[in-house]
Amino acid sequence: MNLQTSIRKSGDVTVVELEGRATIGADNDRLAEELRHLLDVGTRKILVNLRGVTQIDSSGISTLVRTFVALVHSGGSLKLLAPGGRVRQVLSTTRLLGAIPTFEDEAGALESFR
Repeated sequence: MNLQTSIRKSGDVTVVELEGRATIGADNDRLAEELRHLLDVGTRKILVNLRGVTQIDSSGISTLVRTFVALVHSGGSLKLLAPGGRVRQVLSTTRLLGAIPTFEDEAGALESFR
């Protein structure tokens, strides 16, 4: 399944909903462009919902890490929501779950930005 993205606002937090595979190729390139655009227009609080992501590879991880680092350097923050199954295993193995704040419920994640 191709990577589908949708973006919405919840207060001052931008929620990026992902569904499908965050793997190397055009879909991940588009995701990277969308996240860069959010940074370029001044977005400083991003919650990436991974609930619908079925697979992630080094390319998808790199996109998340680059965005996380860019936000930290600009005084913002990126947090992850609900990675499951193999995606959670990959993020845990790469120690990203310990480096990027990760939440299981959206209400708790949104509250953490305040």
